[in-house]
Amino acid sequence: MMNSKEKYRPWTEREAPKKVLFIRLQAMGDMVITLPYIQGFKKNLPEAQIDFLTREEFDTVPNSVSLFSNVYTLRGGRSTRKQAFCALMLALKLKQVNYDAVVDLQNNRVSKIIRRLLAPKAWSVFDRWSPIPAGARTENTIRNIGLGAAPPDFKFQIKPPESVSLLTGSGWQEGNMLIVLNPAGFLVSRNWPLHNYVEFGRLILEKYPNAKFLVLGIERINEKAIYLHEQLGESLINLVGKTSPATAFAIMQHASLVLTEDSGLMHMAWVSGKATVALFGSSRSDWSRPLGSHSICLNSADMECGECMLSECKFGDVRCLTRFTPKFVFNKAQELLEK
Repeated sequence: MMNSKEKYRPWTEREAPKKVLFIRLQAMGDMVITLPYIQGFKKNLPEAQIDFLTREEFDTVPNSVSLFSNVYTLRGGRSTRKQAFCALMLALKLKQVNYDAVVDLQNNRVSKIIRRLLAPKAWSVFDRWSPIPAGARTENTIRNIGLGAAPPDFKFQIKPPESVSLLTGSGWQEGNMLIVLNPAGFLVSRNWPLHNYVEFGRLILEKYPNAKFLVLGIERINEKAIYLHEQLGESLINLVGKTSPATAFAIMQHASLVLTEDSGLMHMAWVSGKATVALFGSSRSDWSRPLGSHSICLNSADMECGECMLSECKFGDVRCLTRFTPKFVFNKAQELLEK
């Protein structure tokens, strides 16, 4: 049976499949979203070989979790033409594996090349356009393969051991609260004012004097990290530019709370099951918001100009975010921590 709208061919054999390939090529945050759902799926097939295929620049994270038998890397950089050629070569190699099922969580031209050449008995493809969160669409795609529901499993076994030593070497003590501040929204229209992060931090320290704040990520936010360190002093650890994506994901497992703008690190936080307060300005919350009772998304969907997707606020004041005061955000964070 094939449903042309949802695009899937479910598994109909009596015996369970022995080899399943999942494909998610880009981007970092979207790739990370798939992991708890694949982990939930694996519980249905504990004896099966579960493999993963992603692009070269994102493969460190899936390689860092004890989830996959094999992680395959698609080369070709960001050139679609080169990716397509590499996909053809890789598919010819993977064809020898004889996958029973392929779950295409990317659904673009390159992933279609691979899926069609592998010709599995069962397959399903990601719904790219429905106005529901990416996590829900991922779960639906996995369910469509016909092997049961795949509720997310947020508890990962991480391979790299250096995350704890990196934190303790920077002043954090195991057992103390670790709060990640992530002012990493790519656009100005997705940035909460830095002084609000400072005031939020001071409210936290009044309640939890031994708390440590952490900023990590790429060099793009280093100036923000320096400012926060100047304001919050020794209570803040600045690891910007000092971690790989895999190490950042491992560190996230030790966080108590993450206050974050819309970014890849935000997805790392909620898929790790950590209390996550997500600040969405111009972003579409129906596509990208974090899911689960451990997350809160403060978004602009209730505003007439909300979720505009503009790079700069047309009013010049990013009112969709500035309306959320540090005290209000602190209270929301408290709600999550009390759970």
